[in-house]
Amino acid sequence: MHVVEHLARMGGVSGRARLVQVSSRRAVDGALRRGQIVRDSHGRYALPSALAAFRVAGSMSAVVSLRSAATFWGWEQKKVPDRPDVTVPRNRKVSAEDQRRACVHWVDLARADIRDGIVTTRVRTLADCMTSLPFDEGLAIADSALRHDDTTAEELVLLAKGLRGPGSAQARRGARLATGRAANPFESVLRAIALSVTGVDFDAQASIDLPSGTVSPDLTDRRLGIVVEADSFAWHGDRRALRRDCRRYKRLVLAGWLVLRFSWEDVILRPVYVRECLVAARDLASRRAQRRSAPREAA
Repeated sequence: MHVVEHLARMGGVSGRARLVQVSSRRAVDGALRRGQIVRDSHGRYALPSALAAFRVAGSMSAVVSLRSAATFWGWEQKKVPDRPDVTVPRNRKVSAEDQRRACVHWVDLARADIRDGIVTTRVRTLADCMTSLPFDEGLAIADSALRHDDTTAEELVLLAKGLRGPGSAQARRGARLATGRAANPFESVLRAIALSVTGVDFDAQASIDLPSGTVSPDLTDRRLGIVVEADSFAWHGDRRALRRDCRRYKRLVLAGWLVLRFSWEDVILRPVYVRECLVAARDLASRRAQRRSAPREAA
């Protein structure tokens, strides 16, 4: 897999060490030299679209916002936009050509919402992403902000409480459910799908004590005994990590857990299929629980 595809699957931004781990030092340096990836303002690596957003915004006298601003702040996300997100005042007329170059949002931003005259602040970016993007995308960005300590869970909830208008209810829900324990946007999107299934209660990175040691699966429902894992080579990194995970899955199964593993392609490209599997797992686990309790009830 090319380093560019690795970077895209990792949420559009990454530290050098992680990117080298899933590709190689030579591949990363070559992609940087060819301009296929760039160093952003935080000393991390990003796709060239991160810089393109500022060039487009500058030419339009607009402000970099939403997903493009999230990339600027170093937050991984479900997908990097094909066209940069920019915001202009409500009364601004934007040519058809500029609308083809950028995803334009018409909002009257306060001066306090803009950093250095060109990009929305961290707080405004979080508010916009959680209210305006699909729930799974907003959750992935909120998780990333918590993961990188750019905000706290309390600050995120407080921010969402102060929002009004379209998308504010979604933002408040996302703020309550966001967690820095999610390792990457892949896991965040998987959790968003799981949250749409009734009758389950998944916890992110919860610890499970096994005879061979403690493990922390991506998602765990203790009541139903279900474990859900987001599996991707981009996060295994090498065959040693893959072997370690395979052994962990076997230990969980032998301990009686129902284990589901999903690929990046399934979670990102086939969410309906993933949800169907989660529903089937819920029903199977419920039937198992009923069978286990039946003899005790009869007695």
